[in-house]
Amino acid sequence: MKNIFSLITIVMIAYALSSCKDQLNALPSQEKVDGNVVVDQKSAEVALNGVYYQFAEAGTYRSVPSTKTADGHEVTQAHLAGLVEDPNGNKNYFKNNLITPNSFVATSIWAPAYNLVNTANSVITAVTDLPTSKITESRRKSIIAEAKFMRAYGHARLLWYYAEYKDPDSKYGVFLHTKPINTDNMAGARGRVKDAYDFILADIDEAIQNAPTSFANITVTSWTAKALKARVLINRGAAGDYNNVITLTDDIIKNSPYTLETNLKDIFLSKGLSSNEVMLGTVPYAGQVNKRDNYLYFGTPPIVATSTLKTLLENDPRVSWLLKNNQNYIGIAKYLGSQVEVGYMFRLTEVYLMQAEAITRNNGNLSTAKTLLKTVMQKAGISDFSIVENANTADNLMMEIYKETCKNLLCEDGQEWQALLRFPLSTIQTLRPSIKSKNQFILPIPSGEFLLNPSIGEQNPGYTK
Repeated sequence: MKNIFSLITIVMIAYALSSCKDQLNALPSQEKVDGNVVVDQKSAEVALNGVYYQFAEAGTYRSVPSTKTADGHEVTQAHLAGLVEDPNGNKNYFKNNLITPNSFVATSIWAPAYNLVNTANSVITAVTDLPTSKITESRRKSIIAEAKFMRAYGHARLLWYYAEYKDPDSKYGVFLHTKPINTDNMAGARGRVKDAYDFILADIDEAIQNAPTSFANITVTSWTAKALKARVLINRGAAGDYNNVITLTDDIIKNSPYTLETNLKDIFLSKGLSSNEVMLGTVPYAGQVNKRDNYLYFGTPPIVATSTLKTLLENDPRVSWLLKNNQNYIGIAKYLGSQVEVGYMFRLTEVYLMQAEAITRNNGNLSTAKTLLKTVMQKAGISDFSIVENANTADNLMMEIYKETCKNLLCEDGQEWQALLRFPLSTIQTLRPSIKSKNQFILPIPSGEFLLNPSIGEQNPGYTK
């Protein structure tokens, strides 16, 4: 919360650029500007760009302005899912009891998520209060919709990583922030999980209703909001959720302007944000090396493939570009092309896989789910679909969908970790033996939060303060 409180002011560009597109092609050059500078539509556009700045977790790395999505959106989750480890094999978070309230893994998602929520709240409040003479109503609605998407995204990450999100009645929910943080409202108790879902889904529904519909992959659209809603619902898995996931994803697949990339590897190694498959990505600063260092670093990879990942990729054509033998270490080479620093938060492939999973979990037509699965596998260079064709039970097909999620969405906004946790505990323990309890599904609240906000309540089960 200390980091959050220091970022009460909105992150903005130092000067107003000529158009929204121009603003978003050049991330902010300055970290803190008073939110009161939102005085008209032009400054509101600049303020909104500050929200995208927080979404990209921009700051400095090696004294260079950089976006930093690798830690909290990519590497941490792949570690949790058991697909990567450090070169010495001693960073198994669960086996070696490395997850504590003071650990990096506990803080790498917490502070950035609340920073995003707070910055979004600043924009929502400022733009809502603008006089009608200073902004068109259509743009007011769309700016607020984009900011509410980001507020929902931030709260959803807090729900998935720090709350008992599988139990709507659990008291271990989220401390929801609905207004910019100040000394009067920075402290408070976390609510029930159900309260978080209600608030998040209400924000997403407004984004679906009012966000722009035209093609973009560096700003929020109504299509991206539908993808986020599907992600929230498939993780909740309550009555009716799978039907809604199927409806949402079907709409995106059939009616949105996004299309699957013909050759999957082209997205990461050459096309980046120019790919029509990317629904929402982050724009890197020129000259940054943050993601490169996270995957390569001076020749010795800081993370390497586990035996689990190597087994998954046996006889898979992707192994030639997903993994790389570097100084006798098998590192992750997925991003080590010309587009190495781009971040990928939503891709159309995820939409296909969510629909296949929702159909399967909903006792739907397995042939339809198989077609969706084979479609994305074909784009990854797979030509032998016999394993998928022979998956004639829902459980068997679910496992094939999970495996493809791990391979296709490896190190992409935590999808491999969330997909693992959608299995029953017994299956999770088979796939990830170091997980001994459902308490390990979520992280501990960082210790510093209890000092700054004693009202938040108890620590998550299984952890100490």
